[in-house]
Amino acid sequence: MYSVEILVNIRKIVRSLNLESKSIQKDFGISITQLLCLNHLEQCKNYQSTHKNLMELLSLNSSTVTGIINRLEKKGLVVRMPKSGDKRITYITLTATGLKMFQDTPNLLHERLSTKLDALSEEDKEMVQKSLEIIISAMQIKDVEPYPVFVSEEIMNEQN
Repeated sequence: MYSVEILVNIRKIVRSLNLESKSIQKDFGISITQLLCLNHLEQCKNYQSTHKNLMELLSLNSSTVTGIINRLEKKGLVVRMPKSGDKRITYITLTATGLKMFQDTPNLLHERLSTKLDALSEEDKEMVQKSLEIIISAMQIKDVEPYPVFVSEEIMNEQN
C-alpha cells in the first residue's frame, strides 16, 4: 500500500507544478522558464546577465535559451545590449516592463518549497535527499539532465 501512496504523492507534486505553469502562462503570457529568466535578471547587477549565465542557470542548450530570450524580447520584457567596448559580448537586460511583469507574478511553488527546505534541519534535509535518491534509483532514471527548477512540458514547448 505504501508504494501506491508514494506514487499518488509524486503525482500530486507533478500535477501542482503543471497547474501552476498553465496558470502563469494564462495569466501573464509567459512560461515558468521565461519567468525564471526575469527573476534572474531582477537579481543581477544593473538587471543584466549574459546568454551563457542564463544557459547555466536553466541547464538548457544555447539554441533553447536563444528562443526564450527572443520571445521575452518580442514582448518587450528584455533587450539585448552590446557590452561597451566589446561588441562580441551581449548583455540580456531586464526592461521596466519586464521588471513590472516579474513583480506582478506570484511566488512560484519551487520558491516556496526552497524556503521551506532551507528551514529544515540538516538531518531532515539529508532524509529528504536520501528519499529522492531512492526514488530516482527505483525509477532507473539515468542520463537525464536535471532542470534547475520544476518545469515539465514547458521546456519542450520552449524548444519548438
